[in-house]
Amino acid sequence: MRADARTNRARILDAAEAVFAEGGDAASTEEVASRAGVGIATVFRHFPTKPQLLEAVLVGRLERLRDQAAALVDGLEPGSAFFDFFATLVEDAAGKIAIATALSEAGGGAAPEATRASGELRAAVGKLLERAIEAGAVRADVELPEVYALLVGVSRAAVYTALDANVRDRMLAIVFDGLRA
Repeated sequence: MRADARTNRARILDAAEAVFAEGGDAASTEEVASRAGVGIATVFRHFPTKPQLLEAVLVGRLERLRDQAAALVDGLEPGSAFFDFFATLVEDAAGKIAIATALSEAGGGAAPEATRASGELRAAVGKLLERAIEAGAVRADVELPEVYALLVGVSRAAVYTALDANVRDRMLAIVFDGLRA
């Protein structure tokens, strides 16, 4: 791919992430093209359908989160890394949910690349959890399935009930108290 085409693709993906995170399924590819500073034909040359564009945006977001989690595995104290990343995922949930919903509404179906990226993010959270348990920061009797269910539930609650930041933070403190060793 030529350098200008790579640049355009990156600009389209950045614009699409913002547009769809803000507008969900009501957002348009025309708005994406406008924000990216390209023509609509350029958008469709890179992403022939709206579901393909949405899947690429969702995959990019999930992969960035996965990479962020992976970087924390050897970084911060294990407990802080786990709890901080849990909070980051909850804070990021509104945009991710809006994009995933838009993908579903656009007929994106199972979206295999998004499913793969989501699994990789889950595995990265599992590594953070494992380290936090080994360090004694998280209860030894919890496992990834229930922690991930908590993460999803807390994220959805924060988004769908439009919690303000103070309530969200207090909710996270309660959840974290229940997870601590």
